[in-house]
Amino acid sequence: MPEKQEGKWVGKGMKRKEDLRLLTGRGRFMDDIRLPNMKYAAILRSPYPHAWIRGMDISQAPKVSGVRGVLTGDDVAAMSQPFPVGVPIPPKYYSCAVDKVRYVGEPVAVVIADSRYIAEDALDMIEVEYEPLPVVMDIEEAAEPDAPILHDNIGSNIYSHRFFQYGDMQKAYEEADLVVKGKFLFPKYGSTPIETYGVIASYNPFNAELVIYNNYQGPFVNHALVAMALGIPENKMRWIVPTDIGGGFGTKTGLYPYIALIALAAKKTGMTVKWIEDRREHLLASATGTDRVTYMEAAVKNDGTILGLKDKAMDNTGGYIRPPEPGCAYRSTGNHTGAYQIRNLDREVLVVGTNKCLTAPNRGYTCQELYFSVERLVDMVAVELKMDPAEVRFKNFIQADQFPYTTATGGIYDAGDYPKAFQMALDKIDYKKMRKEQQQARKEGRYIGIGLATVVDPSVTNIAYVTLALTPEQRAKGHPKSGSGESVIVKLDPLGKAHVIACTNPQGQGHETVISQIVADELGIHPDDVTVSDVVDTHDRVYTITTGSYSSRFASVGVNAVVAATRKVKEKMKKIAAHLLEANPEDIETKEGKFYVKGAPDKSIQVRHIAGTAHWNQSALPEGMDVGLYASSLLSMPTSQPPDQLDRVDSSNTYGFMAEAIVVEVDPETGQVQFLKWASVHDAGTILNPLLLEGQVMGSIAHALGGTLYEEWAYDENGQCLTASFQDYLVPTAMEVPMVDIGHVETPSPLTALGSKGVGESSTMSVPVAIANAIADALAPLGVTINELPLSPNKIWHLIQEANK
Repeated sequence: MPEKQEGKWVGKGMKRKEDLRLLTGRGRFMDDIRLPNMKYAAILRSPYPHAWIRGMDISQAPKVSGVRGVLTGDDVAAMSQPFPVGVPIPPKYYSCAVDKVRYVGEPVAVVIADSRYIAEDALDMIEVEYEPLPVVMDIEEAAEPDAPILHDNIGSNIYSHRFFQYGDMQKAYEEADLVVKGKFLFPKYGSTPIETYGVIASYNPFNAELVIYNNYQGPFVNHALVAMALGIPENKMRWIVPTDIGGGFGTKTGLYPYIALIALAAKKTGMTVKWIEDRREHLLASATGTDRVTYMEAAVKNDGTILGLKDKAMDNTGGYIRPPEPGCAYRSTGNHTGAYQIRNLDREVLVVGTNKCLTAPNRGYTCQELYFSVERLVDMVAVELKMDPAEVRFKNFIQADQFPYTTATGGIYDAGDYPKAFQMALDKIDYKKMRKEQQQARKEGRYIGIGLATVVDPSVTNIAYVTLALTPEQRAKGHPKSGSGESVIVKLDPLGKAHVIACTNPQGQGHETVISQIVADELGIHPDDVTVSDVVDTHDRVYTITTGSYSSRFASVGVNAVVAATRKVKEKMKKIAAHLLEANPEDIETKEGKFYVKGAPDKSIQVRHIAGTAHWNQSALPEGMDVGLYASSLLSMPTSQPPDQLDRVDSSNTYGFMAEAIVVEVDPETGQVQFLKWASVHDAGTILNPLLLEGQVMGSIAHALGGTLYEEWAYDENGQCLTASFQDYLVPTAMEVPMVDIGHVETPSPLTALGSKGVGESSTMSVPVAIANAIADALAPLGVTINELPLSPNKIWHLIQEANK
């Protein structure tokens, strides 16, 4: 049992309650669930990236012993509708191809059988007649008028195209001494959760109800999407998310089409159907972050002041666009100018389709792509002006006394001290000394580089940002969208033990532990006296579509809901205690499991006595008081408002900060990168649990390291995926993750009950560009230009060879 210090649990490094069951093999994952008479599904997938489906013969598959049914695209079209998408002309996207396939791996049929092995064998008995079509794989080529068209009803491959103007960019150009330009390419890479996608569905024809188990931790908005596609009321569809899901990282947002597909398989066969995605399926056709091409330029003064930015961003969402896209283009609107006082911005945004697999949020959703461009450009400004890149950043930072700070695009930064956090990172690597050592190393023929990145970490998505795909005039004709709602229920049993029912189903972050710490502090009890519901069930949760665990929501709006509900219970307990102690409620305080009269600690009553009264002796309660000890909280952040007429929106609700300072050495003979020093400083507001916080930071660093040096969903010119196994798709292991000196600056948020902000995505946003800046700095004497990821040794070697020609 952890030792309690100073009478307070929040802020202490309490180990995760969840670890014991996970370390002893007692986790409860999707594949551990066994239901009576359950059958198994296998999915037939397209070998073509683009082709008409001219015919399908399924007659032989049902003849295989143990096969219980086959679901085809015709069935899907007859039994469901296309998923809704927030763009002016949506493509017709079903859970299965119904007319033609648009990427390799797209589902074309499902076999349901007594075992997965039988179902897989029966897939070979299905014959599909394809008529291949021309493919388009490049984002820029796909946007051209003569490109092969993926969706005839749209007439082009551009799903969304908008222009934005904030401030006066023309004036910025007129006042600038120079303009620095760059083109940047961010790769298509994703997440590799320990447990892949999983769905179990059963249909009850007597009450027309679907019961669905799945392993997406933020199911509530997807619950609505599937209900609309299947044409059933939401209250007739029950979703259950198990205790453990093996990680989410954003990619499991893309699970909902498979939920719909397996639900239809269950409905057609009248059986309970289970499907667990294998690793090849996941690497071939699950979901990735969007790859992006960005043209960006900065209007700059000779002293390093950045007056304005102009960019053209082209995002690829693959063969279809589906919710939450086109969020990839608009998610980071509020923090588009990063940590800097940049008041002028012109943007052109295109969301484009190609014959690649589909997209979903990837940890650090859209901010990885954004900051790769912005922070590379800041370093390029420093090179052009012959200034230190740290000096350029200090010159443009928003200052501590300017918070809350409203950006040109409408983001409301709640709290921060960016110069302080950045200086801490510089000090941790002994920046000035390293610059001197770098010069000496270059004389010795060694290529050492220092990479910096300073970025704002947005958390708690305001769903209003998705409507930026529409013009203000189009938005005025529809229904406004906004919000970031979260809910929690807190109740005490007759012995005074607390039970919390939360909707922020964890992916491994330790929510159960932190909730226990918070409730323990609020009620003056021990964390071991608090239990947290570890299974999310849409039939017993109070929620909105924004509820769930994504966008680093827990430490901000999730904590707000926990504290609000607990304090409601606490206030009721104070009134009961005051009634029993014959005192005024405002004179009641709590400590060590007791409620006592202020100034008279001997005049007290234990928590369990109060709870016992509420449950067992209800006539002793104050007159008019409801019985029991129970409270709920369902709230949204007050800053979650719709976009205004100038397209300004606070696209998130709390904003943290990260500063990365990385020293590398590059071997020009092999392209290999060695990390010499690495400092990562974070401002996540009030630290709730430092052990869990540092685990989140290291997890985000490992994730980002993959997308920076190793990972890319690669395709050949014919649209075939080249990285559909771990033999070809490389991910970092513990051996590749270097030692990192992590530091913290705490600037509490005024918007959250405990001052905490999100940190779950954190360094995924800052690490890719920090490493890129370090490599660019190391290879500057060779004239190497770094403008794309991933930076594998092979790619670095080729860049060096090209520069030396």
